[in-house]
Amino acid sequence: MDVKKFSIKTNKRFELVDITSRVLQIVSRSEVEEGVVVVFCRHTTAGITINENADPAVQSDMLWKLKSLIPPAESEYQHAEGNSDSHLKSSIVGVSETIIIDEGRLLLGTWQGIYFAEFDGPRSREVLVKVIAG
Repeated sequence: MDVKKFSIKTNKRFELVDITSRVLQIVSRSEVEEGVVVVFCRHTTAGITINENADPAVQSDMLWKLKSLIPPAESEYQHAEGNSDSHLKSSIVGVSETIIIDEGRLLLGTWQGIYFAEFDGPRSREVLVKVIAG
């Protein structure tokens, strides 16, 4: 299987974008029945995470807490671009997730969704998806 890509245009400095349906579509088209899918972003100020997708307040709470733990533009940051907080958030959240495929379906929990985490937007971003049969 080759690596699939899709683009995302974010609208805010901090936001979570639900990409579950796009990943599901790639897995479905792959026709892999058993294996894993790796979802990856190669950006140093963004991430990939799995969390609840039933209540949007969860995403708001996650972004609020990350912002309060790692505030932007602190004078102690040495990186000249002014987005050191975004790099730190990306490292904490991580840039990839691996999900098991069983009988052609992602084994996500009932309330779980896959999110692209933007920490330095708005920007045009790219997500890579690799489906691996196993």
